[in-house]
Amino acid sequence: MLEAVLFDWGGTLARWTWSDELMAAGHAAGLRAIGREPSDELAARYVTDVLPHVEEQEYRELVRGWLGQAGDAEVDAYVAAEYDAWRPAHELAATTHALLETLRGRGLRLGLVSNAFDPPELARAELARLGVLERLDAVVFSGEAGARKPEAGIFLAALEALGGVPPERALMVGDRLREDVGGAAALGMATCQALWFEADESADGPEPDYRAFTQMDVLTAVRRLS
Repeated sequence: MLEAVLFDWGGTLARWTWSDELMAAGHAAGLRAIGREPSDELAARYVTDVLPHVEEQEYRELVRGWLGQAGDAEVDAYVAAEYDAWRPAHELAATTHALLETLRGRGLRLGLVSNAFDPPELARAELARLGVLERLDAVVFSGEAGARKPEAGIFLAALEALGGVPPERALMVGDRLREDVGGAAALGMATCQALWFEADESADGPEPDYRAFTQMDVLTAVRRLS
């Protein structure tokens, strides 16, 4: 019997769209928040010293090195201002609220597992701003779990936060075949690939149990598992 549904964040419940203009605006806002002015030299070093490593290192530490070993207060002020400038790039899928409310109405516990490089407190504030946080029972970010999808630890942390749900009684919904589908399937979770924003067609990607072309297609998987 299905007890819980876990969701990925970016590419699943919401889309994050890259923008060179917003990157420049984020730099300007962040630097001015700490009393510095943007420069071509700093912008060039961000591309070489920060962007290639955001999936593997803590973002605050990347920013600290980029700014020249800045102190905690400076780093926090920069990151918060930069994050705020990027908000227009966050687009919630149109039926996210309806999907989450429908699942909660079926008595299911809902969690989010994300390999977010953003500081957790800023990411949680964004979830709250978009009306998602209040519709979830647990939120686990890779930086807090000490593990990144497809590692087992991040999924197990979410299931534990939901009250110790066994993996075989949970469904993972995410867009990435290796990280979301593969990681969850290795634990015995049912899997559903989210295709409404874009399709991950990695040649070596595992096969999901279900595919959802719209968010409401997730309900079909839930009905079958229930």
